[in-house]
Amino acid sequence: MLLEIQNLTSHYGRIQALRGIDVGVDDGELVALVGANGAGKTTLLRTISGVQPASGGTVYLDGVEVSHISSSRRVKMGISQVPEGRQMFGPMTVEDNLMLGSFTRSRAEAAETIEQMYERFPILRQKRHQMAGTLSGGQQQMLAIGRALMAHPRVLLLDEPSMGLAPLLVDEIFDIVHQLREAGTTIFMVEQNAFMALEIADRAYVLEAGKVTLSGTGKELLSNEKVVEAYLGI
Repeated sequence: MLLEIQNLTSHYGRIQALRGIDVGVDDGELVALVGANGAGKTTLLRTISGVQPASGGTVYLDGVEVSHISSSRRVKMGISQVPEGRQMFGPMTVEDNLMLGSFTRSRAEAAETIEQMYERFPILRQKRHQMAGTLSGGQQQMLAIGRALMAHPRVLLLDEPSMGLAPLLVDEIFDIVHQLREAGTTIFMVEQNAFMALEIADRAYVLEAGKVTLSGTGKELLSNEKVVEAYLGI
C-alpha cells in the first residue's frame, strides 16, 4: 500500500472521533470514503495530513511512518490535501493561491508546474490575475485542486469536492477527478455524493461513528443493500 492507516484514533477533547481506523490506498488507486455527516470522514483526512493530531495508531506513506511528523513535512513527503470548503485566500490572486501550493519546491519547479495547472484548468489561466474570492464555486474547486497538485503529491486527499456546487458543476468536478485518476494520480476521496463517488472508485470504505463498517470495490458497495438504503436513497 502506498498509504496505509492502522488502528488510527483521534480525539477532540474527551470526544473520540476516530475509533481504530484501518484503511489503505494502493499506488494509482482512487479510493472513496463515504458516510453520514459527523461520521469522522473529514477528521480522518485531517489526521492523515497532520492537521488533526492522532491519539493512537499509525500512518504510513510507502512504508515510512509519518504519524508524528508535522503537516508541512508530510507535504514534502507527498501527502497533499484539498480541504473541505476549498478554503481559498480570497483577497489573493488565483496565481498567488496556486503558488502557495508549491512552497516545498524550487522556483523553477513551481514555474513549470503552474504551466501544467493552466493547461489542465484553462479557466484559471484566464483568471490568473483575479482575486480568488471572485471565482465561482466550481472555479474555486478547480483552484483548490490545482493548488494541491502544485506540490506534486504522491497521494491526493480530496475532501468533499462536490460540496455546494450545482449539478452541472458536480459533473465537471467528477470528470476532473476521473481524469486525474486516469493520469495515475493516487486519490483518497471523501464525498457526500456516495453514488457518484462509488461509481468512479476502485475501492471504497463506509465510515460510521468513527469506525469502518464496510469495504469493497466501488461496484460491490453500489450493490450492497445497506449502502443503497443508507446512502443512495433508492
